[in-house]
Amino acid sequence: MAAGRREDELRRRLERAAELRAGGLAHSQEEADELAREEELNRKRREVDTARRADYLIRDAISRGEFDHLKYAGKPIPNLDNANDPDWWIKGLIEREQLTGLGPEALVLRVEDAGLPETLDALHTEKQVRDALESFNRRVIEARRQLLGGPPVITKLRDIEAEVAAWHARRSAAEAARAEAEAHDADGRPPSFWRRLFRRGG
Repeated sequence: MAAGRREDELRRRLERAAELRAGGLAHSQEEADELAREEELNRKRREVDTARRADYLIRDAISRGEFDHLKYAGKPIPNLDNANDPDWWIKGLIEREQLTGLGPEALVLRVEDAGLPETLDALHTEKQVRDALESFNRRVIEARRQLLGGPPVITKLRDIEAEVAAWHARRSAAEAARAEAEAHDADGRPPSFWRRLFRRGG
């Protein structure tokens, strides 16, 4: 309340100084200068009061132990060397929340490229594999144009024929391993040569 009254009084005095200046009275400039100095002093006092209050709140929080168990207490803050990276915040969010399919296209493509063999192995037909590879290559080309900005795209295009051949090879190896596992006897011994031959013929 007292602070409000002081501000009202100061405002009235400033208005009075403006009226005196407009009226051309001799002492109006001196009064205006004095009021300006008083206003500057009050502003500095308010700033000091705000800083003192912030300091008090921090010390009070420390005394209550609110800073004792912070995540990075006693450890270096991660990613301080990425201060010049404009996408540091989205990269950190993706890493912390383990989000997939979000973020700059260059980063999304890098993640997809690393897991592409597993993605293709989950498909059932060669056409699905070719469609997935064509879609991936098309997105890489679009991202290289940098129409939406973001980090540079370093992901390479995939050779569709080579990837299809590798998919067939992995699929054949997996089927052979599965058949071998099913062919074992109940006691864990591998079947005899004649039994394996009979099963292939049957």
